[in-house]
Amino acid sequence: LFLAMHYTSDTMTAFSSVTHICRDVNYGWIIRYMHANGASMFFICLFMHIGRGLYYGSYTFLETWNIGVILLLATMATAFMGYVLPWGQ
Repeated sequence: LFLAMHYTSDTMTAFSSVTHICRDVNYGWIIRYMHANGASMFFICLFMHIGRGLYYGSYTFLETWNIGVILLLATMATAFMGYVLPWGQ
């Protein structure tokens, strides 16, 4: 929420708003990096959870496994949308 208060989603100013957060907002740089590292840790835990499910054979419960795969794909789509916020600059 704190990052969203200072972010501009316009294609011309998206990257400059990210640099504004890192340079001008008090402790904005640490909040941005904590957010990025927290997202990476979330995916590490997610992939470990999938690996555990594969190891223990949880894929035999098809309904539960399919819901998990759908949640994985939705999470990956959300992460992709967060990744392209600075518009690749």
